[in-house]
Amino acid sequence: MTHAQCHVMRRAARIMAAAAGACVGTGVGTGAAPRIGTHDGTFHCDEALACALLRLLPRFRDAEVVRTRDPQRLAQCEVVVDVGGEYDPERHRYDHHQRSFTHSMRSLRPDKPWSTKLSSAGLIYCHFGSQILAELLGQLEDGPVVAALYDQLYESFVEEIDAIDNGIAQAEGEPRYALSSTLSARVGRLNPRWNDPDQDTEAGFQRAMELVRSEFLERVDHCQRSWLPARALVHESIQRRFEVDSSGAVLELPQAGCPWQELLFRLERELALPQPLLLVLFPDRAGQWRVQSVPRAPHSFQSRLPLPEPWRGLRDEALSRLSGIPGCVFVHATGFIGGHRTREGALEMARRTLEQHKGEEAPPGTGTPKGTL
Repeated sequence: MTHAQCHVMRRAARIMAAAAGACVGTGVGTGAAPRIGTHDGTFHCDEALACALLRLLPRFRDAEVVRTRDPQRLAQCEVVVDVGGEYDPERHRYDHHQRSFTHSMRSLRPDKPWSTKLSSAGLIYCHFGSQILAELLGQLEDGPVVAALYDQLYESFVEEIDAIDNGIAQAEGEPRYALSSTLSARVGRLNPRWNDPDQDTEAGFQRAMELVRSEFLERVDHCQRSWLPARALVHESIQRRFEVDSSGAVLELPQAGCPWQELLFRLERELALPQPLLLVLFPDRAGQWRVQSVPRAPHSFQSRLPLPEPWRGLRDEALSRLSGIPGCVFVHATGFIGGHRTREGALEMARRTLEQHKGEEAPPGTGTPKGTL
């Protein structure tokens, strides 16, 4: 671990330790410590995360979380989340349940693309997320690192919580299987069971805040130490794509294990590439090489350009003979990925796939249309 990474982890550990010492209660706090108000009773992931995020900021680190629906008690709180029926950021009121509330990240920050209705977690992240990340990472609030991580953490962590709390399905139609291990589901199970004699929720809410805080900090650490370096690698590879193949449709990643798929789609949008990337080359952990088709969309199992149908399901010598490329290892039965012993062989597999694609798209007798790839 580098010195900078150690520094980030120490900062996060200090913040977690300080926040863990803050109290949670149903009454008004004593002394000068600020108060964060939220509702009592059954709790959910969004207000647990909203409170936990606020307590990562120095000014709210020692804040008491006052869980009540009493308007007089809430009026004495510096910040109120998920209760009170009003959204007024100037007064630090962040409820989303009122009928008039329709805000998304995009409506509050037009430079952002997400249209999912915000929960109290999303509201706090929208208004305080950059400050929180700057504090955790020791970076400038308006710097490129915080800007990149702000977007990534909303899209990969907070937006899910917003959607679930607002009852927004992940996709149209009936789901094919149940998702019962989301962070929101795990927080929900920290509430007392319906038939427990003791229905007190205070201890469970404390555990919920600890859970969501821990997972948020772990995600920040992962993004800083893994996602950002992967983004830099994929970005550099996109810039060099014409050095790999003149088509510009083949991306080469020099290191094994780089999580490239989500980053590729995002960078295609950000860089406004004139043509989509179709195939990706990368080494595996054993020193051999893979050629993989880019999916049609994030999380899709369909490929933009699968490897040729006659190759699919073949291995080793049989595949090498049919393809005319010595040293082939395999092609998956669906054609989404194949392997070769060398980089040069994997690149040749990619080029043969592109050639077949050109031949299939060209009208008879006209050759390959300009801009096919």
